[in-house]
Amino acid sequence: MKFYRQLTILFIILLIVRTGYSQKNPFNIYPDTLNKKRLKTTIIAASGAYAVSMVGLYTLWYKDHPQSGFHFTNDNREWKFMDKVGHAFSTYNIGRAGYVTLRYNGLSEKKATWYGGMLGFAYLTVIEILDGFSEEWGASAGDLVANTFGSALFISQQLLWQEQRILLKYSFNPTIYADYRPDQLGKNIFQQLIKDYNGMTFWASANIHSFLNKSSKFPKWLNIAFGYGADGMTGAIHNAWEHNGKPIPQFERRRQYYLALDLDLTKIKTNSKFLHIVFNALSFLKFPLPAIEMRSDGKFKFHPVYF
Repeated sequence: MKFYRQLTILFIILLIVRTGYSQKNPFNIYPDTLNKKRLKTTIIAASGAYAVSMVGLYTLWYKDHPQSGFHFTNDNREWKFMDKVGHAFSTYNIGRAGYVTLRYNGLSEKKATWYGGMLGFAYLTVIEILDGFSEEWGASAGDLVANTFGSALFISQQLLWQEQRILLKYSFNPTIYADYRPDQLGKNIFQQLIKDYNGMTFWASANIHSFLNKSSKFPKWLNIAFGYGADGMTGAIHNAWEHNGKPIPQFERRRQYYLALDLDLTKIKTNSKFLHIVFNALSFLKFPLPAIEMRSDGKFKFHPVYF
């Protein structure tokens, strides 16, 4: 269950980014010329944060585990593919944050797209290499493919449209499954946010107006979102029968598919720079709105409000 490390890093990055993606740049956040002094400061700060995070990762997850020769492991069957979707979500949004940071420093659109967009892939590839030398985990080809997809999704949209018409988003609902496997799924709500795949939903949120004629009066802030989730999982491939001597009920493991409305907060007009920053900083979260759920067992469910 390697993905929760990457998700932890992603949330930290997204919360410290000073502003979010905005194509029209209404508050002149992106300067027209390169600010070399600001860029140098950013590079030094980013390098320091990178070094600290790598030391922290090694201390927390690798130091006390035996090392081995570099090797791959096939973990594609684990957690109903949720961790792979999560990897794509992470690299996409880290790349998006990297782009914003570089544009804020005055780097050109094209350079910021490529350098920033590749940031997530580069960062998580290093972690994958560390996993490859760990006897307990091993590098995952599936993770690398998912990482590539996430970065490519951001870069391709930016090059093609100079905007992100399809956003990858995240939402979470607490579940009962963590009560049975707190070691795997989290002992409290903060751990469960990054460890309990049962409660996570990952979304591809498409902005409808951006695909229509520019003269269309369709609301610019209204999206349609397609979500993927899974539940009933108390183990990676097979469910556990007991934990610390206590029996665990055998839940049905199933995939979940969602169709919902969503809000693109980056498209909401505001004269407040503060709100502009807040809207963009939170734009990786799915907005709570009605949703239709289809389960892999063929059952449908309507949610008046789903997050």
